[in-house]
Amino acid sequence: QVQLVESGGGLVQPGGSLRLSCAASGDIFRLEGVGWSRHTPGNPRSTRDVIATMSSSGSTNYADSVKGRFTISRDDAKNTVYLQMNDLRLEDTAIYYCHANVVRAIWGPEYGYFGLGTQVTVSS
Repeated sequence: QVQLVESGGGLVQPGGSLRLSCAASGDIFRLEGVGWSRHTPGNPRSTRDVIATMSSSGSTNYADSVKGRFTISRDDAKNTVYLQMNDLRLEDTAIYYCHANVVRAIWGPEYGYFGLGTQVTVSS
């Protein structure tokens, strides 16, 4: 089994910064593509949107809403993914989830996993 556990969420003022971490553990040979998504519960119009992704080769993609403010990174030696969030805005308030495609054995297939999420609240 594989588990992804997010941490680093909390309450921050507008313009502040937070760094989220996502630690993967369990039966892992290597991580392939990883990413972060977010969802605002209680908002009927909110969907779970992918905001940042990073391939195993290091290429990144960002949603327009976070481009230039958020940075995704990874430490494959620690099986950990990070999301540095700067210049946070009220609309960044959401539950943030990490996801990862995991290869569990050499020459094995990839399996997709999600964490349970961490709450980020931006408020003055």
